Amino acid sequence: MELFLDSVDFSEIEEAFGIGVFAGLTTTPTFMHRHGIADVDGAIVKLSGMVPMLHVEALGESYEETIAEANRILTLPLKNRPVFKIPVFDQGIKACRSLVNAGHQVNLHLIYTLNQAYMAANAGATYICPLVGRLHDQGHDAMALIEQSINMVERYNYPTKVMVSSVRHPEHVRQAILLGAHACTIPWSVFKRLTENTLTTLGIEQFYEHTKLMTLKVSDVIRAENPVCKSSDSIMDAIVKMTESKLGAVSVVDDNNHLLGIFTDGDLRRHLRVEGKSITSKRMSDFEYKKSVLINIDALLYEAVKIFKENQIDNIIVVENEQPLGMLDIQDFVKMGLIG
Repeated sequence: MELFLDSVDFSEIEEAFGIGVFAGLTTTPTFMHRHGIADVDGAIVKLSGMVPMLHVEALGESYEETIAEANRILTLPLKNRPVFKIPVFDQGIKACRSLVNAGHQVNLHLIYTLNQAYMAANAGATYICPLVGRLHDQGHDAMALIEQSINMVERYNYPTKVMVSSVRHPEHVRQAILLGAHACTIPWSVFKRLTENTLTTLGIEQFYEHTKLMTLKVSDVIRAENPVCKSSDSIMDAIVKMTESKLGAVSVVDDNNHLLGIFTDGDLRRHLRVEGKSITSKRMSDFEYKKSVLINIDALLYEAVKIFKENQIDNIIVVENEQPLGMLDIQDFVKMGLIG
């Protein structure tokens, strides 16, 4: 099924055709008016250079006016010969036959009945365009008309493609596929929803998560802040460094820069509950430290996640040659989606 974009928005057209799946572009005078395009001919010329196939209106109230408009459009400096869109009425049918005999492609549109589709196909239209959205708006079974039109074209071997148009939502596209429509023209907003699926989104997120875990190293995510206190520093020094780094923890080293352990805001609260304000006069050497949980700067992220989960801690000291280089904070991993 050929896929067309239904638009005159230049920015979205450029983005859409950069994807590489659209066969062409369909336009309408209504779109031109809605987007405030005053220079219609200039827009047509510009669009012809942006897309491989352009369906453009050749509008006239009579056969003569329709042919004259088509010929006038052909005088414009177009990059490719356009497909002429013509409403399906008796004069439009006559103009379609003449243009097709002259070697042009025609899209007979505004089709709402099987009889109209038959007349369009019989006139040699390259595309016939039932408007499913508008039919649905009136309470009609639009897809029944699509199915009947396809059956008619294929039964009588008309060289005509049934194009589903006036598409409102992805379900119209799905039904067009199931019915075997030859073409479908859709708004950009509908196209962007065709690949949406919650399970797909979750799967992609998991792939990204697992890829990060198996390819990124601790060095790729460690913060620039490295709050370190000497054992001779005061508790107030530690509080200031915890606050400035926003990590809520400091590494504590002795005078020879040997790592003694980690002091966290949780440790601070626990000592305050037991000792009260007297804690503010203490130095870091006055506290006892458990064996620190460490990770090497070159370790993969999955090792860090494993350590967080197994030890039920919020911070891991990052080291190289036993020297503290910084910390990993569990909240950073939560923000990256690596820990739930």
